Amino acid sequence: MSRMMKADEYEASLVEAVPPEGLDLALTGLWWAGKGEWDRAHGFVQRDEGNPRCDIVHALLHRQEGDLGNAAYWYRRAGEPVAKEPILEEWKAIAARLLAEP
Repeated sequence: MSRMMKADEYEASLVEAVPPEGLDLALTGLWWAGKGEWDRAHGFVQRDEGNPRCDIVHALLHRQEGDLGNAAYWYRRAGEPVAKEPILEEWKAIAARLLAEP
């Protein structure tokens, strides 16, 4: 990204038709998940499996669809504990974290 986007700006961008320019695959996938576009989101994070940033979004997606076994696998791949908070809270926390990382 050309400048550091804040989490509230990222979330507010969900009203747009396309994600902000310059997002990596993880943030693009997470953005599409926020739009309710599960298949599109999944396609982005699958493109960089093994990257913990994509793997945590991948985990969220499978948790969102109710495939908790698959979600647990992706949490392990990401090196994260299985989330227990509501999906929206997890989405916001992941967004804030990924945006804050270099």
